[in-house]
Amino acid sequence: MKVFLGGTINGSLWRDEVIGKITMDYFNPVVDEWSEQDVLNEEHEKEICDWLLFVITPLMAGVYSIAEAVDASNKCPEKTIFCVLDEDDGSTWSECQVKSLNQVKKMIRGNGAVVLDDLDDVIRFLNDA
Repeated sequence: MKVFLGGTINGSLWRDEVIGKITMDYFNPVVDEWSEQDVLNEEHEKEICDWLLFVITPLMAGVYSIAEAVDASNKCPEKTIFCVLDEDDGSTWSECQVKSLNQVKKMIRGNGAVVLDDLDDVIRFLNDA
């Protein structure tokens, strides 16, 4: 079994916590300098991984990871996992962002994907898969 670790980058350390506690193989798409080859590698890994995990945190700078998660929940809900963390390195969401993210979670769950509430739930889910 293998999991794709998608979601917030921008200095977030959530991947380190997950990697240190899961028992399956993983693909970490974070690289120092993004290249066309990295794009191809990421797309290939999304195809072959058993799980597509997208963790969104308040350190998020762009919104592409949310678009990726919604897209995955439409195309392959049976292997998509979505998690929104309430806090990351002291940063939190605004009330408006929380409302919007709750709607995104509802949409992704409605597509048949797994929506989890925190990294402990993510780690437990992956280790039990």
